[in-house]
Amino acid sequence: MIRTTIAGSLPKPTWLADPGVLYAPWRLEGPRLREGQDDAVQLWLDDQARSGLDIVTDGEQRRRHYIWGFLQGLTGIDTQTLAPRRSRGGRYAEQTPVARILDEVTWTGPVLVDALKFVKRHTDRPVKVTLPGPMTAADSTVDMHRQRDDADVAMIFAAALNREARALAEAGADVIQLDEPCFNIYLDEVRDWGIAALERAFDGVTATRALHVCYGYGIEQVKAWKANNREWTHYLTTLPLIAASSVQQVSIETAAPGLDVACIEAMRGKDVMLGVVSVSTEGVETPEIVASRLRRALDYSDHHHLIGCTDCGMVPLSRDVARAKMRALTQGAAIVNRELGLI
Repeated sequence: MIRTTIAGSLPKPTWLADPGVLYAPWRLEGPRLREGQDDAVQLWLDDQARSGLDIVTDGEQRRRHYIWGFLQGLTGIDTQTLAPRRSRGGRYAEQTPVARILDEVTWTGPVLVDALKFVKRHTDRPVKVTLPGPMTAADSTVDMHRQRDDADVAMIFAAALNREARALAEAGADVIQLDEPCFNIYLDEVRDWGIAALERAFDGVTATRALHVCYGYGIEQVKAWKANNREWTHYLTTLPLIAASSVQQVSIETAAPGLDVACIEAMRGKDVMLGVVSVSTEGVETPEIVASRLRRALDYSDHHHLIGCTDCGMVPLSRDVARAKMRALTQGAAIVNRELGLI
């Protein structure tokens, strides 16, 4: 059947952090924070199950941000005192505060394995774990230790990500997804070294290898850029490169920009997590809208390789809207599955 999942993140309950705010500080500390995160993960696992999602995540409830949540587990990185840099090619802001590399970056042990084990104890559904991709991690830091360029820093992160991904696969992760929004920005770099960094990160990983490439969260500066952007052909460059890699699933954003889904033809034979639910609006799609977006993809992807998904993470949305969007996603997929005689 056409399966369903989300890109990764979900809104944090108010007992954890201010809602709708990226990088929001925790409201709890010590054992209370761990307990609050456990409760939040359990809440969202239950909601994903009730919504009918086929592949679930922990909603990234243990991470202040999808990149920092991993980087904070490595040595040599300061995520407290930030430094400005031109990140994401200046697409959303001329300068962005980013983490600083102050010493050698090393992986000293699993960062997210305990979180995965908690999820595995509380669901019988396939579990996806999300990690920042090496190019995006490099673009989200400034190397004040050795002033290396992003290509070199990305390879350092790729080595650390590989050790983490292997540990996660050994602990039972069904899908390991690297998030690379930068793959829609630095097209030449993707070709020159981005795919090589990706392959380094996935080397020897036995879980399903997934890649998420989007146009960003539904926050104001990103939505402002999307509203003014007229060039949406980035996937025409990146998808053929990804198709030739060892990646088995790719997650792409199509709902908010209204992309021509013909671009996924390049991925035929591999899984496509198609963004059919926008995270750029609190408006909830009807199941019929979701179904219509999935139908258009059937000319370019076999149904057993098609996975209905959100455009990007839903952390900036309200909890009620996120729940409603998940229900619309699964109901829309069910409509198409019935039409195909699969249920």
